[in-house]
This record gives sequence, structure tokens and C-alpha cells, in this order.
Amino acid sequence: MYRFPFSLSGTVPGSARILGLGLALACGFAVQASPWAKVKATAPGPVSVIGGTANGCIRGAQSLPAQGEGFVSLRRHRNRYYGHPQTLALIEDLGRALSARTSSVMMVGDLSQPRGGLMSSSHRSHQNGLDVDIWFRLSESPERAESAYPEARNPRSLVAADGVSLTSAWGPQQRFLLQQTAEDPRVDRIFVNPTIKRALCQEVRGARKWLSRLRPWWGHDAHFHVRLQCPQDSPLCQRQAPLSTDPGCGPELAWWFSEEARKPGKKSSRPAARPSPPAACQTLLTGF
Repeated sequence: MYRFPFSLSGTVPGSARILGLGLALACGFAVQASPWAKVKATAPGPVSVIGGTANGCIRGAQSLPAQGEGFVSLRRHRNRYYGHPQTLALIEDLGRALSARTSSVMMVGDLSQPRGGLMSSSHRSHQNGLDVDIWFRLSESPERAESAYPEARNPRSLVAADGVSLTSAWGPQQRFLLQQTAEDPRVDRIFVNPTIKRALCQEVRGARKWLSRLRPWWGHDAHFHVRLQCPQDSPLCQRQAPLSTDPGCGPELAWWFSEEARKPGKKSSRPAARPSPPAACQTLLTGF
């Protein structure tokens, strides 16, 4: 099966580099051990998002319940189920909306650590309480989800073996979740596999503005990555450049299926330098 290369190489066009600035990325990506992973408790005080999603933290984070109406939180042993109250409210609203349509439940992956910050595995983003991963496939029940998908096993991809079409698992519920999320005013952008974005560009007729929030990115064929906008209660939150309202179904999307996009980028032998966290994050880290 062809999979889009997992790269941040110079082969990415300007538009893709811009959309990826804060993603800095995603699943299966290992980083060096992070001191933030040792923090077990949230920081007291009023909630405040600090810095960006790839270099930030959060004060006063709240924890997502292990399960709720229409959703279940997976892999709780990771201690990555914390976020801004708006992030949690979005998940709970999506769960309720899904519950009104089906008895199946939505599976929720990583949010952020208790005080955010860099994780020791899987992500470089998810640092300031505004990111959450949601699996495309639904589960029959919370209990079934927890037994079927332990740490070493993820739900299967929705991209077919040819790399350019979707499997039979793609259907109305997946499209519903994406549209419901993309139309929520709290949401800034959503990262999905280019093949999924292209399928929606072909399917959706009429009002298509919500497609602009779906940003194609490597991977993201089994889950979608939701990023919320900076909340008003967080003046130290670093905002990303605003997105165009264009649905994004033209040349920008076509690039992801070009030979240039399919070439894996050159890997550097040097580990990427970590940016210095905001000063307010240093205070949170040393105060536990």
C-alpha cells in the first residue's frame, strides 16, 4: 500500500509548509525524553493556554472523562487526556451529536499532558491543550474499544491499498463527524489524509465552505487531528495564520498526489533542535 511519506522536507510547497508550521507532527513520531512527561498534576490557577501547539503549555487544564455520551477516551495510562475546557466541550458536543444518530461511540485519542508541553513520543504538537485526535472508525461500545485497541494496535486505515481511494469503512458517520467538527466556531483547522480530503471535495455539493478547515497532511488516514482556535481567556496563546475560506479542492490539493509529494524527504542525521519554551511555560514546568 502506498502511504504519503511522513516528512517535513523542502519538497513541500509553500502552502503546505505554512499549514504545517504548527502541526509538527503526529502519530508514531518519536522524540527525546521530555521532562513534561514526568508532570502528573495540572497547574493550579485560572485556565490559560500559553504559546503554540508545537511549543507551549497550559495552566488550569481540565481532564476529559474516561467516557461520556457517544464517546470513549482511549489509552488513559498515557496521561494525555487534558485540555482547555473548550476542547473538552467540543468532544462532548460531538459525542452527543453522534449519539443522536447511532448507538456506536466515537474513540478519542491523545489530547495534552497535565500541563501540556512536549511529549516523549507520538507528537510534537498537542502541547497547549487545543489539539485532540479522533479515530474515524466507531466502536460498538466503550468496553469493546478498550479491549480491541490496546497500546500496540490502532484502528485500520480508511485509505485503500491503492492509496487513492477509500475503504468500505468510510461512510456517512465519518463524513458527519468531520462536517460537524469543521463547522464548529471553536475549531481552527482539522488535519486529514489527502485522499480523504479529495473524496470529500468530490462528494460535497452546495455549501462547501467547511471544507476549507480540512487541511491535507501525511498520515491521518485512521484518525483526524482537531485543533481549536486560541480562546479569549488566553492572551499568551500563539495564533496560527488564518486559513483561506476557499474549499481547497484545487491545485493545492492536487499537489499531494504529484510525484514530488510522493518522494520521501532527506532525513537529517542531526536531531532537530528544540525551541525554547515560553518563559511562562518554564515556570509551570519547574513548579511541580
